[in-house]
Amino acid sequence: MDKRKYILSPCGTSFLTNHVKDKEQANLIRKYANEKKQEDIPKIYRDILSSIIHAVSNKIKDTEDTLAAEMSAELNGIMKIYGGIFPKANDYHLLLSTDTWLGEQTAKLVETWLKNRDPAMDIYVLRQPDLQTEDMMAFQLALSDLVKKFHKDLPDYSRSGYKIIFNLTGGFKGVQGFLQSIANFYADETVYIFQSSSELMRIPRLPVKMDAVGVVADHLEFFRNLAMEIPGPVPKDIPETLMLSIDGETSLSPWGELLWVEARDQLYPKRIWPSPKPKKIKYGKAFLKSADGIEPDRCKQINERIDQLNRYLLDKKHNLKSLDFKQLAGSSMAPSTHEIDAWADSDARRIFLHKDGNGCYILDKLGKGLGH
Repeated sequence: MDKRKYILSPCGTSFLTNHVKDKEQANLIRKYANEKKQEDIPKIYRDILSSIIHAVSNKIKDTEDTLAAEMSAELNGIMKIYGGIFPKANDYHLLLSTDTWLGEQTAKLVETWLKNRDPAMDIYVLRQPDLQTEDMMAFQLALSDLVKKFHKDLPDYSRSGYKIIFNLTGGFKGVQGFLQSIANFYADETVYIFQSSSELMRIPRLPVKMDAVGVVADHLEFFRNLAMEIPGPVPKDIPETLMLSIDGETSLSPWGELLWVEARDQLYPKRIWPSPKPKKIKYGKAFLKSADGIEPDRCKQINERIDQLNRYLLDKKHNLKSLDFKQLAGSSMAPSTHEIDAWADSDARRIFLHKDGNGCYILDKLGKGLGH
């Protein structure tokens, strides 16, 4: 029995450009491809574009597979993946849209055609914020957010038995290039259809590993802080491609984000690492002893919670539910005056802490919450 499929399809404007025969209308689509809101387009041109979208929407309602594949690069790739047999309802389709009006509309046209063929199909249109090519810095940040999303979601789908496929037949070149670069880390297979060919080109995941741990471990404090949006001096031996500089502030580039999440998930389960901000967070003598012997996944959670505490101490609005920083009632846990979550399942644990005279928080102990 074939595995269920998770198919990611970046969506361009082929559904619209393949429909129009008039050169001026095609140029109009290209001209306003990066506009986020239809209201930002002059009404005379907005009306023309709306009429094109409406015409395509009506045309695809009863369009057969062959014509639909000619109209849409994204649908052409999807249908080729299935070998001409219509997609199964138990597969999952993520249609990645640019953060533009036309991008979202064309992704919805792909969704409409698929839903018309099978209303039970599991489809989600993701309009990724800032994913447009007019502002390159915003585009880079959007790609970093996509890395975080893929790293969070795709391993769960893989563990649930899905085959992860990146369908890069459609979409814009900048998005395609990025997805092609990271496919080797998240996709079981990448597929293309070249314009001069009707055949599907399949590229399996290659047995290549990135030495993320080696790069990050040497500068762990720097990466931990930068991942929490806490700036600091950039070490000289970190490759420039891993960093972005925006108005004098440094952040992780999409490739730096990919490096970080790969390394973090390997490093954090191994041990409780030194404080990412020693002047703000220190470990008391009993803290590491109280955490001795915990399972790797618990160790990972503690490291993540320390990162969240680091972010919270810089900006108090970042008191995440998973952190739950709060003051203790009474003095039964003295010298501890506050607590945060370590993990919050059926075997919940808290980290107790207090502030010293220099304004530094001392982590005192890992233990059960009061009342347990």
